[in-house]
Amino acid sequence: MQFLKDAHLNVKHHFEKGGKLEFFYPLWEAQFTGLFTPGEVTRTASHVRDGLDNKRLMITVVIALLPCMAMAMYNTGYQALLAITAGAVPLDSWQTWVYEALGFSWDFRNPFLCVLYGALHYLPVVVAAMATGGIAEPLTAMIRKHEINEGFLVTGMLIPLTLPPTIPLWMVVLGTLFGTVFAKEIFGGTGMNFLNPALTARAFLFFAYPAAMSGDAAWIAADFAGVDGFSGATWLAAAAVDGEAALAGASWMDAFLGFVPGSMGETSALGCLLGAFLLIWTGIGSWRTMAGVVAGTIAMAGVLNVIGSDTNPMFGVPWYWHAVLGGWAFGAVYMATDPVSSAFTNQGKLIYGALIGVLVILIRVVNPAYPEGMMLAILFMNMFAPLIDHFFVQANIRRREARYAA
Repeated sequence: MQFLKDAHLNVKHHFEKGGKLEFFYPLWEAQFTGLFTPGEVTRTASHVRDGLDNKRLMITVVIALLPCMAMAMYNTGYQALLAITAGAVPLDSWQTWVYEALGFSWDFRNPFLCVLYGALHYLPVVVAAMATGGIAEPLTAMIRKHEINEGFLVTGMLIPLTLPPTIPLWMVVLGTLFGTVFAKEIFGGTGMNFLNPALTARAFLFFAYPAAMSGDAAWIAADFAGVDGFSGATWLAAAAVDGEAALAGASWMDAFLGFVPGSMGETSALGCLLGAFLLIWTGIGSWRTMAGVVAGTIAMAGVLNVIGSDTNPMFGVPWYWHAVLGGWAFGAVYMATDPVSSAFTNQGKLIYGALIGVLVILIRVVNPAYPEGMMLAILFMNMFAPLIDHFFVQANIRRREARYAA
């Protein structure tokens, strides 16, 4: 660590003496803010002190994401090796070349091989997202002359977890640029955005490149065309076609644990639940928002189950299946609770979460052509979060005026 500090000081001195190069110093400085404690701190008793600053908040969220990251590597490799064992052909990619060059077999029963093959697909996406955001965010902040900080850390970790393992890296770069610049930096940077940047990046990629972000082939890092008895479709996509009947032979526990096709880090409801415990315990993630999503999901799914439909089998899918399929758990824990783009008032968080739960079921069921729903539900409610807070704040003001009126 001392070596890094010395190197940082030497580069700082170089930029200060470099004339034209001085413009680029903030870009260099931004890369080190996550490593050091600020030199300017309060030392007197007249200041209110809090152990949770922006840096600790970001790092805590990253720690809460560790179970999903682990499943992103394991399940990505597991699904690919399982397909290859069943007769699928490995993708013609550099990951396959490296894996075969190392001399490993395609054994899905070996956890180490699953993690290794999954890491070859997941880690490059993380590097691409972090490098892109790590340059784009401070550069845009410098141009627009607002504060540079380490606010991209969590966004850079979230984006890869929402993407399929077969996503080309240039798409990761393009989506990260769009989410960082157009959903965050143009509004003033960290703390000023009203849309979740990670979800905005995913939405941009989904609508700009639907073939790479959907369909059977996107979710498994193998070419399984023509393999009898094997499909790369997600269970949620299968339910959109055949309803609960498509899940008759499926294991709810497998879906809960995350051993199903899907986006790299969104498949494990258990991993999301572990992260939820940490976020609630530290006070970073609101239990009210999470509880609202659960309540809204149960209520809306229950109503549609009772109504039923002869033409739409999704009406019959119960809430407990919705909760373990697709990105429901991931969105409820990590995206809906974003402290910047969600509601701020306690009552508002309950309403905000409940409406997300209602909307995700409506999108999944009423529009089965787009079975996921969670991404759009959260982005839609991001736009209404300030309005929800406005009504509760005004109601509090009116109550106080009535209480203390002379």
